[in-house]
Amino acid sequence: MNAFEWGEPLRFVAALALGFLVGLERESAGLEEKSRVFAGVRTYTILSLYGFACAWLYRAGGTAALPAGMISVAALSLAGYLAKLREGRVGWTSEVAALLTFAVGALCLMADVWVALALGIVNTMLLSEKAKLGHWVEHLNKSEFLAVLKFLIVTLIVLPVLPDRNFTRFALNPQSIWKIVALVSAVGFAGYFLTRKYGTHLGLRLSGLVGGIVSSTAVSFAMGRIAQRSPESSRAALQASILASSVMYLRILALLLFLNPDMARFFWWRLVSLAAIGLLLSFHYQATPHAKGSQNVENLRNPFEIRPALIFAAIFVVLSVAIVLIRERYGDTGLMALAFLFGSVDIDPFVLSLTQSTGGETPMLYNAALLAMMGNTAAKGLYFGTLAREVRSGTAWRYSLWVALHLPFFG
Repeated sequence: MNAFEWGEPLRFVAALALGFLVGLERESAGLEEKSRVFAGVRTYTILSLYGFACAWLYRAGGTAALPAGMISVAALSLAGYLAKLREGRVGWTSEVAALLTFAVGALCLMADVWVALALGIVNTMLLSEKAKLGHWVEHLNKSEFLAVLKFLIVTLIVLPVLPDRNFTRFALNPQSIWKIVALVSAVGFAGYFLTRKYGTHLGLRLSGLVGGIVSSTAVSFAMGRIAQRSPESSRAALQASILASSVMYLRILALLLFLNPDMARFFWWRLVSLAAIGLLLSFHYQATPHAKGSQNVENLRNPFEIRPALIFAAIFVVLSVAIVLIRERYGDTGLMALAFLFGSVDIDPFVLSLTQSTGGETPMLYNAALLAMMGNTAAKGLYFGTLAREVRSGTAWRYSLWVALHLPFFG
């Protein structure tokens, strides 16, 4: 939009179109409800043009034109609202829409056009979706609403204000650590709402597949929490955890294709095979009858709990510090010994750091990357199995087998 030149004639057309759009919605809504409307197509179009004209006069030196115009529209809206009250009708949506339409017309001239377009289109959408919004409010779950607010605080308020730089010799980044808190919360949230919509079995599967693109470790922890709180969902949660881990191998392969094609050529069939093994393991169990459909969705509690996410972040910090201390003591010669531990913390940074390595130790570096993936898979089995008591034995043998099947792929 910045590359497109919005001259004054086009800005005038935008004001005309946005006013017409709101007016068309208001008049059509009045016809559907068979009731009189505060204003129709012509009135809202004129209101937008009135705002445009007042903004033009303001720029030309008539500084009183814009506030006077807004006051006059507010007075007309108030008169219309009072007349409606005398007739026994309530609601002042149309009157407020008139004030916003005037402001949109003025913004078409005085601000970036995207601001006016966004306000005008969103205004029309909110006016037209009255029935759907009303239905949503009627079925609003208060605990879910409060959980959404808490999640927004964690992700949109706390996260941006944290410093994005390393502290101490352990290179601890507050924003990166808090991203883990947000990520664990987001995965749990996604699992909850997908389960509510699609049922325990399919909902958690989708959550695992999508979450694995971001962080399969966070998915395993979040799914473990779901299994811990809702034992009847344990099998589906285990399947989601393994699916997310399967996606991890494909995610790493995609990154290698961009950053180090030579390494990708070495790894591609290994990573695809490991992902396929995980896919087979995720389906290798007999689902219990109550795990199907959505019968048990009502038993799920809202997954937003800040304490488990903070515990997971604390584990990440402790392991990160331990890795630094071990590396300082034993140096880079302990790369193979450290790879397993590196993988248990965060697989992507370690593997991607190996893509920048050069020299004649390529086989050792490749084996270190595989060992890190092996450690990551083992850690996820440990995270999930510790929380999901109902399927602990099934978790143990599946993840143990998966870890053991890494061994044939070492070169």
